[in-house]
Amino acid sequence: MECAGWRLDATLAKLFPEYSRSRLQAWLKLGLIQLDGSAAESKRKVYGGERIDFAADVAVSSEPSFVNAAEDIALNVVFEDEQLIVIDKPAGLVVHPGNGNPTGTMLNALLHHAPELAAIPRAGIVHRLDKDTSGLLVVARTLIAQTDLVRQMQARSVRRLYLALALGAVTRDGTVDAPVGRHAVQRTKMAIVRAGGKEARTHYRILERFAKATLLECRLETGRTHQIRVHLASIKHTLVGDTVYGRNKSGDLRLDNFPRQALHAWQLALMHPTHDTEMEWEAPLPADFSELLDALRADGPE
Repeated sequence: MECAGWRLDATLAKLFPEYSRSRLQAWLKLGLIQLDGSAAESKRKVYGGERIDFAADVAVSSEPSFVNAAEDIALNVVFEDEQLIVIDKPAGLVVHPGNGNPTGTMLNALLHHAPELAAIPRAGIVHRLDKDTSGLLVVARTLIAQTDLVRQMQARSVRRLYLALALGAVTRDGTVDAPVGRHAVQRTKMAIVRAGGKEARTHYRILERFAKATLLECRLETGRTHQIRVHLASIKHTLVGDTVYGRNKSGDLRLDNFPRQALHAWQLALMHPTHDTEMEWEAPLPADFSELLDALRADGPE
């Protein structure tokens, strides 16, 4: 047997690659996976000939389930099949319940739209957008899809492109390569943290120049919390409307009074979890962002 002498959790990960090792370990801890008819610890060694049994309700993970209620909140579903749901999230919608937002979130809406997501950790959500960022999000509809999407994220093979309106004149295309972590004092904020921060890399290119702002396309190589916002602020080009990471005024009331960060996840591309086909979606700019750009264009060239 190829796995002879291996730990049980490592053997399970080899035999069932559609599930993450951490999830298999959690099922072992709950007794949802048994070895020769009995509960077994992850570290137990196997030598060949053992029988592995999965409980009938193994799909209900130990990470679990929510006391969160399903709520009838409208969702703009761009695509869905048996494995995936792709949402075009509006600005103002919180993705996951938390302090200050126990209800009314995208997760609550997903549980109403697809009740089977109650059996999936975090209702299948594998990445997030900030409350006031609009655009595309993918949700896994099965455990197999969730594991596959997480692995694609870890491999950095998911393509996520954003449109970002930054204050000031960005002079050239570039990359910000700077680790991001929790702010040392203001714990609700993120910051560039050279020692102990997580690797973070954002590529940006200029799409259009205006008198006091620059429209950029940003491509995430990593996906840290507030990454684009922190990285652009670090090069002195804070997002229009982002009062958390920059309070500078441009003198143009259209920019200074924009009520949210001007950031939109416009394109998403990934490999389908079960039929190995590259899929791509695009989401048009929401009205507030589009109208702001039209107003700036009406002024004429930079």
